Amino acid sequence: MITLTVNGEARDIAAPARTHLADALREHCGLTGTHLGCEQGVCGACTVLVEGQPMRSCLLYAHEAAGMEVTTIEGLDDDPVAAALRDAFNRHHALQCGYCTPGMMVTARDIVTRLGAVDEDRIRAELAGNLCRCTGYRGIVRAIAEVAATRPALPAPPPRPVAVPTAAPPPAVAAPTAALTNRLEHAETLALAPDAAWAILSDPARAVSCLPGARLLHREGEAIAGEIRVALGPLAARFAGEGTLRLDAATRTGVLRGRGAEGANAAEGEVTWQVEPAGAGSLLRLDIGWRLTGPLAQFSRPALVRGLVAGLAADFARNLEGAARGEAPPPAPGLWALLRRLVRGWFGRRA
Repeated sequence: MITLTVNGEARDIAAPARTHLADALREHCGLTGTHLGCEQGVCGACTVLVEGQPMRSCLLYAHEAAGMEVTTIEGLDDDPVAAALRDAFNRHHALQCGYCTPGMMVTARDIVTRLGAVDEDRIRAELAGNLCRCTGYRGIVRAIAEVAATRPALPAPPPRPVAVPTAAPPPAVAAPTAALTNRLEHAETLALAPDAAWAILSDPARAVSCLPGARLLHREGEAIAGEIRVALGPLAARFAGEGTLRLDAATRTGVLRGRGAEGANAAEGEVTWQVEPAGAGSLLRLDIGWRLTGPLAQFSRPALVRGLVAGLAADFARNLEGAARGEAPPPAPGLWALLRRLVRGWFGRRA
């Protein structure tokens, strides 16, 4: 049984754990205004608001939205911004077949309430994740621009954690506040003795240098601050965050908990690693839990992330071995390498 809060109403849904939020909304809640198009997170037809953030409901499991406020196009019937957008869409001929319109309206409302008055170039950039095969977008952009021009942006939401300046220590950070419903385990074989591997893994500066795209900003006691760059086509983010790092030399175990943000994207998670003897070398075990919100959440499913994590973990392991030999780590992998890993993870999972 999955309990959702949809348009302000609690809903108990008897559905398999792998039911997508879009299917739960349409088939179990009868809210068919949420349309399914590509079912791959590309077209944007299924966009809904989750905790006020636009998300692809075809790429989010229903149980991942448990305890969060989900708002569909039906829930915006009495919303004044949505009402103004409906009127503007009609006057500017911003819809034809109407299939993309619910998702387009949800995204349009987010643009207006988040940005206020904004130029058409910015509106087009914000609409990049919502496809329309009919209108050519001109009417859509003009309608949004008209409504946005008359409305200031809403007050900013409570601040998420941001990067800590390098000159000041970060505050202590507790464990992630939300359930980390995405989890996966991974293991890498190291051509290093356990003590040699642990010597690097227990030194945050050396360990972080082995992770492509990551950088350590500050550490004081268990408090730690850093950043990591994630790029996938047009979706690029430099997550800056803070967390806590605990190390246990007796068991060669480390636990990193933290959260961070970049623009509309936010992430929180936990990584546990342990080094075990394995023949002449050692085995690095990883247990990873995470939660993404914002545009990057469309890539949060373990089936999509598994290949990417496996590739990054393999790079980390090889860089760790190189660090033990005194070698400098190579640069972060490019876009096509990341795409190949995502595809391998997806199809490997389905095989």
